[in-house]
Amino acid sequence: MYTHLIKKITVSLCLLLLTLVHSGTASAQPPYAKWGRMAVQETMKKYPQAEIVDYLHVGRINKTATTSEETFKLLLQQGNRRWAVFVRIEFEKESERVVAVRFEETT
Repeated sequence: MYTHLIKKITVSLCLLLLTLVHSGTASAQPPYAKWGRMAVQETMKKYPQAEIVDYLHVGRINKTATTSEETFKLLLQQGNRRWAVFVRIEFEKESERVVAVRFEETT
């Protein structure tokens, strides 16, 4: 039970460190950092027994004149099963209100 919690905390800390290293300075964060944290949190809710073993920011697109969508690819593992999940977060550009969070499993 505690092992699963420790793994999730370790992944979260690794993602934070990755964000800091990728940005070059501890104070600057890429524009997708907020959405990356949300993608990880929502994935942990949807797949509570799985471990997130890798993370990739795929990119941002404009969905409509007023919304954008950030896409992330997370690699999950549960026992011997390993699979990827694309997490797409659509949000309003002006207010950053989340419109939708979508998951797509791949192999």
